[in-house]
Amino acid sequence: MATTPNAAEIVGDAFADAPAAAAVATATERSRLKADRRQAILAAAATLFAQRGYAGVTIEDLGAAVGVSGPAVYRHFPGKAAVLAAILQGASRTLLDGAERVLGETSDPTATLRELIAFHVDFALGDADVILVQDRELEQLDLGARHEVRLLQRQYVEHWVDTLERLRPDRAETELRIRAHAAFGLLNSTPHSARIPGRRPADGTIRGILEEMTWASLMS
Repeated sequence: MATTPNAAEIVGDAFADAPAAAAVATATERSRLKADRRQAILAAAATLFAQRGYAGVTIEDLGAAVGVSGPAVYRHFPGKAAVLAAILQGASRTLLDGAERVLGETSDPTATLRELIAFHVDFALGDADVILVQDRELEQLDLGARHEVRLLQRQYVEHWVDTLERLRPDRAETELRIRAHAAFGLLNSTPHSARIPGRRPADGTIRGILEEMTWASLMS
């Protein structure tokens, strides 16, 4: 016959489970701290690579930028090349995921294009260092990593081209793809256009100019 556990048994079980719960909480916190440190290394690396170039930055520089020794960086990445790959692959994945989110949320092609432009402006203003690293250092990646970045980029471009085809069915696909690439060149000018010597225009000002000019370049 089944019996109901008494209070002492229940309390005993709770105490027995406490060490396991504490271990899980500790492991979770350790994982969070590791993820935070990894992200800090990537952010510091993007800044340093943009300022000094990939060849001008050492593992020791990356560690010093986040307050750890150079060898400690190897707990997160097997080497400097892996850091660069993570930056560029991560940026390309972020762009593709963002475009697919926009496409999933809007069905009207005009609204979709405006949202794609606004999303890319957000990226350009927030990740100007990554854009510089992308422009200068892509060829430093090994073939596998470079292929993945190129694949993600092509998929991103196709989302823009598909949207433009819905808006401009009178134009050839080749022309629309050229327009899309030209728009990316404009949007990705922020590392230069947003850093006027002696002062930085407000993000709102830059955003308005970029969005207006990009829309005009695509739809003229």
